[in-house]
Amino acid sequence: MSLSDLSDRQQRILQFIHRFTRAHRYPPTIRQIGDNVGISSTSVVNYNLSRLEELDLIVRDREVSRGLSLNLPRLNELGWLPELDGNSLLGDSGRYRVPILGKIAAGQPIPVFPSEPTDPEGWIELTEGMLNLPADHLFALRVQGDSMIDASVLDGDIVILHAQETANNGEMVAAWIEGDEDTTLKYLRREGNMVHLLPANPAYQPIVRPADKVRINGRVVSVIRVLKAA
Repeated sequence: MSLSDLSDRQQRILQFIHRFTRAHRYPPTIRQIGDNVGISSTSVVNYNLSRLEELDLIVRDREVSRGLSLNLPRLNELGWLPELDGNSLLGDSGRYRVPILGKIAAGQPIPVFPSEPTDPEGWIELTEGMLNLPADHLFALRVQGDSMIDASVLDGDIVILHAQETANNGEMVAAWIEGDEDTTLKYLRREGNMVHLLPANPAYQPIVRPADKVRINGRVVSVIRVLKAA
């Protein structure tokens, strides 16, 4: 198949899922998709999502709240490119601007409030090629807490993340915990059908949840130290 075979609505649905998930660090609801792409009927949204699922462009788990994600390997194979926000990533020549999308807990998880604005609170400028990763898949978060201090991630630091929905054991990730409506920064370890989110500070206990209750939103690729005033 070709992406040109998709309807305009289906193209816009894919783009909205990408933008929403990157901004909120969890996927949109069917109602939010409809509101964004101009479909008032949830059944029509469901029809289009089912079609995208049949084409293997999205993955749905109907047993899980917000159980929706893009099949990025398949989309990349077909040459799909996410739309960039108007002034988002292009800085001066040879540099990228990465949006800072808020805070993430390195300690007790910070509740996620879907009603919070999604506009970046600021930007981090990186030299082109610094991370050897596509700039449009990068975002930044401010660290709150000290549970990752033994990994040299301190309270107030900024972490740069590559937006992705999977990660390997031992990688530091931003993870959203379904049901708790919390997001946290921890090392990832999978054991059977359980996910262990491991701190790098002996004062904290691991967070252990069923795998279907944890969503990976990004993998940490760099840490920027923010010096505090004396």
